[in-house]
Amino acid sequence: MKNTRSPGSETVRAYVAFGANLGNPFAALDAALDALAALPDTRVTACSSCYRSAPIGVPARQPDYINAVIALGTSLAPRSLLDALLDIENDIGRSRDAALAPRTIDLDLLLHGDMTLATPALTLPHPRLHLRAFVLLPLIELAPELVIPGIGRLTELLPAVANQRIVRLNSSTETPAPQRDA
Repeated sequence: MKNTRSPGSETVRAYVAFGANLGNPFAALDAALDALAALPDTRVTACSSCYRSAPIGVPARQPDYINAVIALGTSLAPRSLLDALLDIENDIGRSRDAALAPRTIDLDLLLHGDMTLATPALTLPHPRLHLRAFVLLPLIELAPELVIPGIGRLTELLPAVANQRIVRLNSSTETPAPQRDA
């Protein structure tokens, strides 16, 4: 694989959004965490709580999603990390039959350090990160002071998504997200 490491091979903090609304989302999250931890030059440093959210922008009724955000320390270059995320989705059983279709797993690269990038294959920061409560709330849980390059401070973005239905899950009502050490 060409250009698998970040420039200078330094470790950067990357954030990955997880979502699923088919099958067992909690098992898919656990499998994704294990697969991410097994990537070369990569370590899972944290995983947010799980959140239940309504689908956004879908043409037909779908089940609610289970969402979380995963923090990584990685030396993988952004495109190599994205390719690994797509491989993990495929290994866990993601099918891409239609855009915005229900899914067993969705992994989106949100941030790769403070890098900004716009290519046909990858845009960083993720272009809709600031428009989604299901990304902002778990990301704030992991990095409350984070500033999104070119967009702004996470906490200042919350009012724009206040109308989106989202609930933080806890162990008394739902299966909790697997815990990873920081």
